[in-house]
Amino acid sequence: MTAISTVHVSGSAEAVGRLHLTRRGRMVIFGVPAMLLVAVLLSMGGFLNSPAKASDSVTELQPTNTVSVTVQAGQSLWGIAGVVAPSRDPREVVAEIIQLNNLLDGRIAPGRRLFVPSA
Repeated sequence: MTAISTVHVSGSAEAVGRLHLTRRGRMVIFGVPAMLLVAVLLSMGGFLNSPAKASDSVTELQPTNTVSVTVQAGQSLWGIAGVVAPSRDPREVVAEIIQLNNLLDGRIAPGRRLFVPSA
């Protein structure tokens, strides 16, 4: 034999359908999704505004022709730039040498091998 139990709910149908949210409940229902939406929008804004452009023209995408040189005592990047590309502005050549060799500054030690742009 199974017993069937009935549940008697007191109150009107309107009172049963209403939901009362506490302050914490409102924060969970509305605040958390709002914070996630803001985080997604900020991420997308950063992604869309990031400098992803590699170059302005196809010629800038071509690899730089380089040669390897060994730094001699008393040489500087400025002097090396004047020797390897006498027709170009030495400032541009020095900047290119720094970029090619991932140098943090313009200091070089004798005996170090550097990649320099070929003329």
